[in-house]
Amino acid sequence: MRIQLRRRLRRLGAGTAAFAAALAVLASPVTAAPAQAAAAPGTGYWHTNGRQILDEANQPVRIAGINWFGFETANYVAHGLWSRDYKSMIDQMKSLGYNTIRLPYSDDIFKGTTPASLNTSGGMNADLVGLNSLGVMDRIVNYAGSTGLKVILDRHRPDSGGQSALWYTASVPESTWLANLRSIAGRYNGNPAVIGIDLHNEPHDPACWGCGDQATDWRLAAQRGGEAVLAGNPKLLVFVEGVQTFNGSSYWWGGNLQGAGQYPVQLSVANRVVYSAHDYATSVAQQSWFSDPSFPANMPGIWDKNWGYLYNQNIAPVWLGEFGTTLQSTTDQTWLKALVQYLRPTATSGADAFHWTFWSWNPNSGDTGGILNDDWTSVNTVKDGYLASIKAPGFGSSTGGGGDTQAPTAPTGLAVTSTTSSSVSLSWTAATDNTGVTGYEVYRGTTKVATVTGTAYTDTGLTPATAYAYTVRARDAAGNVSAASAGVTATTATSGGGTGSGCTATIGLNDWGSGLTATVTVTNTGTRPTTGWQVTWNWPTSLTVTGSWSATIARSGQSITATNLSYNGALAPAASTSFGVQASRSDAGAPATATAVCTAL
Repeated sequence: MRIQLRRRLRRLGAGTAAFAAALAVLASPVTAAPAQAAAAPGTGYWHTNGRQILDEANQPVRIAGINWFGFETANYVAHGLWSRDYKSMIDQMKSLGYNTIRLPYSDDIFKGTTPASLNTSGGMNADLVGLNSLGVMDRIVNYAGSTGLKVILDRHRPDSGGQSALWYTASVPESTWLANLRSIAGRYNGNPAVIGIDLHNEPHDPACWGCGDQATDWRLAAQRGGEAVLAGNPKLLVFVEGVQTFNGSSYWWGGNLQGAGQYPVQLSVANRVVYSAHDYATSVAQQSWFSDPSFPANMPGIWDKNWGYLYNQNIAPVWLGEFGTTLQSTTDQTWLKALVQYLRPTATSGADAFHWTFWSWNPNSGDTGGILNDDWTSVNTVKDGYLASIKAPGFGSSTGGGGDTQAPTAPTGLAVTSTTSSSVSLSWTAATDNTGVTGYEVYRGTTKVATVTGTAYTDTGLTPATAYAYTVRARDAAGNVSAASAGVTATTATSGGGTGSGCTATIGLNDWGSGLTATVTVTNTGTRPTTGWQVTWNWPTSLTVTGSWSATIARSGQSITATNLSYNGALAPAASTSFGVQASRSDAGAPATATAVCTAL
């Protein structure tokens, strides 16, 4: 259950005259009819076919998008427009490879609400001046459509006060819900930027599925709501979320679609229903399956049971309308990695896959955070990178690839920042790309030794007094890889750090399975005092650093780097100092022992 709520060739005649005319035609130069260009993927309104969604030209498409919330709140407008222009927001979404925006709203916006916290100073959002909430929504929809993005409107709440279990409340009756669904569907009739409407966000207990009670049966209500949408525009998709509980089995709010196979949503226009689930990690709420000893191997079975079976059995398309996490815990990191794989990578499955919109674009979602950082401009590249394999900027295809074939620029400024007898540390300047760089591949000679998300890496386990050549390549969200950077060569030291200097580091572990502390002792083995030291070692990615003392800790992939603080860098010959690192782990079998390499400065 969601705890924090925030949070859609005719034959010729045989006569003589006809025969003569036919000869004349055959004697004339033949002019081929001009070839008709194939429509771009995603063109026009969309419809369903079994488990797939097809565009107007019957090409399979994949929704791979982002939630941008705010219209459902007391701001009555998409959030972030207090600091940025809405067009730059949408341009950035597209540049990162998202192809659809899910836009939540509440029924309040049909009352002529005035947007709050909308910055129109200095020319920002200049064309939004004086518009009410629906007027601003019009501009967002129109601009998104002009860039090639699609929009799903999500009736998130009856009013801005908060989420409701049922599709109606005492102050917003079902009649209002139906009238507003028909109104907003009709408002964008003829504008295929809007491909559908999510009828109501996260129905939950006492909402039921197939129980037959007109007051609580969400499946029956979804049929009434779907008909209201189709009355406004019969070409729209109707997105229907699940409930919380079916036959005593509970799941996330809106995520339980176990009853849809037995009790399907049936509408007067065929091929319009898309089922929608929501799924979250521990940053939203702890659930029993996260602590199951078989986690994450248990998750595909749980997803199959609650919503995946609809896709697997070719019953209907499934859209994961919301999923998200702060990514702070190893459990959440493992969950998101497993979920992305379950949703099916675009490169191998194309548009024959689950559809999705990530929660959220906004950084101000308290229990998940967003793709944007708190400055509302920079990107959380780690979180965005998790989604790289399932993006489909060109709406996907039957052969996959996502439509993006432009590789990033080659990284520049590759430099050796330090060496020891067994390690080489590198740094470089970030590459650029039309859909966003998601990682870097580090090569030692012709061997790829690492893939990292940052712009630094330490290569360890090397041979003393040996020259090594390095290059780096950038990878984007669609899997395109750049040309190699300019190469650099580094020679490892003969011993610890040069004439008269050197140090060793030993690691002692206190390991209790789910976590550990590592105490590292640094000893000056040289003949002159050190002015500082640096210790590096590798740990598996299932070990997450959660704290440290007496050193500054940095991590890049598997590489851990510890650097002295101001008070413990100077060591006389044979003198020692210690520091510590605390870590949690998602895999109790992952090796925590490591060989530490010390560099004396």
